Amino acid sequence: MASPTPSLSSQYHHHQKLPMLHKITSISNNNHFRSYTKLISSLSPSTQTHQKERYPRINNTTHHAVSYLEQVHNLCESGNLNEAINFLQADFDNAIYSSEQRKEAIVVLLQACGHLKDIELGRKLHHIVSASARFSNDLVLITRLITMYSMCGSPSDSRSVFDGLQRKNLFHWNALLSGYATNELFDDVIALFTELISVTELTPDNFTLPCVIKACTRLLDVEFGELIHGFAVKTGSVSDVFVGNALIAMYGKCGFVEKAFKVFEFMPQRNLVSWNSMMNGYSENGFCQESYRLLFKGLLNGEEGLIPDVATMVSIIPVSAAESDFHMGMQLHGLALKLGLTQELMVNNSLVDMYSKCGCLPEAQVLFDMIDNKNAVSWNSMIGGYSKEGDACGTFDLLRKMQMEEKLKVNEVTLLNVLPVCLEESQLLSLKELHACSLRHGFQDNELVVNAFIAAYAKCGSLSYAENVFQVMKTKSVSSWNALISGYVQNGFPGKAFDLYLLMRDSGLDHVFDCFTIANLLLACDHLKFLCNGKEIHSYMLRNGLEMDEFICTSLLSLYIHCEKILTAKLFFDRMKYKSLVGWNTMITGFSQNGLPIEALDTFCQMLSSGNQPDEIAITGVLGACSQLSALRIGKEVHSYALKAHFMEDTFVRCSLIDMYAKSGCMEQSRSIFDRIKEKDEASWNVIITGYGIHGNGHKAIELFELMQSSGCRPDSFTFMGVLTACSHAGLVTEGLKFFSQMQSFYDIEPKLEHYACVIDMLSRAGRLNEALEFVNELPEKPDAGIWSSLLSSCRSYGDLGVGENVSRKLLELGPDKAENYVLLSNFYARLGKWDDVRRVRQRMKEMGLQKDAGCSWIEIEGKVYRFLVGDGSLPESEQIRKMWKTLERKISKIGYKHDTSCVLHELEEEEKIDILRSHSEKLAISFGLLNAGEGTALRVIKNLRICVDCHNAARLISKVVKREIIVRDNKRFHHFKNGFCSCGDYW
Repeated sequence: MASPTPSLSSQYHHHQKLPMLHKITSISNNNHFRSYTKLISSLSPSTQTHQKERYPRINNTTHHAVSYLEQVHNLCESGNLNEAINFLQADFDNAIYSSEQRKEAIVVLLQACGHLKDIELGRKLHHIVSASARFSNDLVLITRLITMYSMCGSPSDSRSVFDGLQRKNLFHWNALLSGYATNELFDDVIALFTELISVTELTPDNFTLPCVIKACTRLLDVEFGELIHGFAVKTGSVSDVFVGNALIAMYGKCGFVEKAFKVFEFMPQRNLVSWNSMMNGYSENGFCQESYRLLFKGLLNGEEGLIPDVATMVSIIPVSAAESDFHMGMQLHGLALKLGLTQELMVNNSLVDMYSKCGCLPEAQVLFDMIDNKNAVSWNSMIGGYSKEGDACGTFDLLRKMQMEEKLKVNEVTLLNVLPVCLEESQLLSLKELHACSLRHGFQDNELVVNAFIAAYAKCGSLSYAENVFQVMKTKSVSSWNALISGYVQNGFPGKAFDLYLLMRDSGLDHVFDCFTIANLLLACDHLKFLCNGKEIHSYMLRNGLEMDEFICTSLLSLYIHCEKILTAKLFFDRMKYKSLVGWNTMITGFSQNGLPIEALDTFCQMLSSGNQPDEIAITGVLGACSQLSALRIGKEVHSYALKAHFMEDTFVRCSLIDMYAKSGCMEQSRSIFDRIKEKDEASWNVIITGYGIHGNGHKAIELFELMQSSGCRPDSFTFMGVLTACSHAGLVTEGLKFFSQMQSFYDIEPKLEHYACVIDMLSRAGRLNEALEFVNELPEKPDAGIWSSLLSSCRSYGDLGVGENVSRKLLELGPDKAENYVLLSNFYARLGKWDDVRRVRQRMKEMGLQKDAGCSWIEIEGKVYRFLVGDGSLPESEQIRKMWKTLERKISKIGYKHDTSCVLHELEEEEKIDILRSHSEKLAISFGLLNAGEGTALRVIKNLRICVDCHNAARLISKVVKREIIVRDNKRFHHFKNGFCSCGDYW
């Protein structure tokens, strides 16, 4: 094999020793040439020429050679390649110049063509070389030609030159390998390397291997990379720093951090690139602390004498950004200042990005404003910071300023940063302008950008535009379908989303559904209550191994919960290997929303035992369960945790606490939390007004309603539900009717069926049944079962047989298979003493297999909730409870208690009725509470049904004889019994 001339050979080897994986084609002759001319100049006297020829000839040969090469170099450096080639051709055959001089000139020109990507002039040089008998087979020039074509983006020409060689040395193979890598033809790199070791006897060296390892890195082909690693160990090349650096980068990129560190640890010699590559490997794989440790304990305190550079800083600063670690980011900023690197644009861009992602926009803005030579990355980092904070005005303002910069153009990263802030219909015009901008810049074929526009249009409520963007796409990927399907689901069109899924499946993409596809479909099934389709998707998940994905598992849990298959959800949740906080939250909230508060509390306790710390969602869910059970002690403990965890700024947590205290009978604590809120929103006002409403304190609710308006907070439909409920429970009919009329006339709020139901309940409770019926007849939509139930209950209370029978027919038409409707009708007849009708209704229930809900009460004692069923004598404490009640009954009988057997709606003897009254669940709960609660402690009882007259009278008198407050919450409202009186004023 012919070796190149010594000077070029040494030059070639010098420039191969660039940082890891860098190309053997990036050869710069400037320093070499200047050193060369300086050396010759020092040996020869300076000569000036005043000849007027375009390309002057100098008699002194050495001076002439220097002048000749300087002229070529200067022309190339100024970009006058045509003139340089003309100059070369004009004196190409001049005997004054040696072959070596002409060869040096061609090398300089080839290098310039590569740097300027001027392939046409490169071809001219190729022709000159090929036409020369002396140079046509010159191995060094052939290598330069291969490199030039690669740098000009034409690896096929490089291959053509390579294939035309009769003799190939390792330089040629390396040049072509590097050319393929430069042009990102990584499969071709692997193929060429395989050809090299298969058909030649050449041994790949420490210039070959980094190039091949880089290809493995980019292809994420760690298996082939390990083979190269083994080859490097066998040939001894592994000790070369550039090979080691390449291996660190490959293992790090492929996620094998331990192997990367092993290579790093055993390197005989490390340079700064080694440290940077290892830090980058750690940071890309989430080993943030290891990245910091490597920098501070390794590089800065090491004995290798290396000083961090720009690459170090731009590798480590993004770690702080990813972790939102502001304090570490500040330290790194200080280090950059100390090292004098804050003048470097890349470092400044990283710092702006770090401050932005840490939520420190003022600091990011100050640093951004100080950058004189901002590039697109600078602007994108700052725009991304405002976008992340949801500041649409700030984001678009920066975008406009960026577009005013002459040298800068909006790129795809800019668009992807701006689009997430387009969330409201009011931003649709700005979104359309942004879309037009993207079309002007030619991003209509960029899949990421197009998908982002589909999602943005959907979020702004313009599904027609989203679908138009989707339809004009040349190639629709799974992500494109997902964006549109998600848009329809989020905008409340789950049916359309399902239709799109069917089209997607028919297009042949059913085998590549990803987690987002499945999650969106499950969400659509959730909205539509398509349990059957949801089960089919569950089967698809099982077949394709997607059941391990946290996101879609949570979506599946939600589907089962919303389809009231809470047991199925529980079984699926229990089988999940990894239970995330989101999964726990879903189950806690699911149990609470499905009327299973005890199960919600149990799940919360299990979550704590598993080591998961609750977040705001978990706290909101468990407070909802406490509200249902009036579990005050547990609620207080959760309140204490929320204070320590700084969750009180969260609106949902605050409102849940106000609601929990209100539904636990503690309106003072509820009002205290409400009063401490500095900026009260509609939700806060609504919860406190509703709280006073269920406690029957209508005047307080109205007072708060007026305060709400004077504070500038506008009432909504939920506010009016709270006020109307308060008026209904307090018997404030006139006030209630006034507020109802103001809803539409003054506040422009269209009443919903629940508002009408509240007014009907208010009128019928007050005995104004005819007015209530007139109201029903004027409803804009068909009354539901709740309205007829309310009317029938009032007919029972006021003994109105005629109206009651008409109402009962309407009720049974709407719910012929609902047990509670038949129970209500049976109670109605029983109250009127129509026992034949009672037997007829109960017989019908028996034939239909319907059973009434048993009376059930709950009481919390020292953080534990106890449940009591009517007539249940199987409890261990049953005998003690029975004795306690006998004692209480004897005491209250002395101050006027008489059994009200009208509450027993069965045809029985009087003594039998009294025995049934004694076994009512609220009496059992009160007796148990008096046995077990601390002296003077208020008793808090919840009942699933409305409290009967006898229990109400008994509880009122018990509160007097035991001298403690008894709070009973039935399915309608609260009753505060104290000193022989009830807060309801016997109006319930």
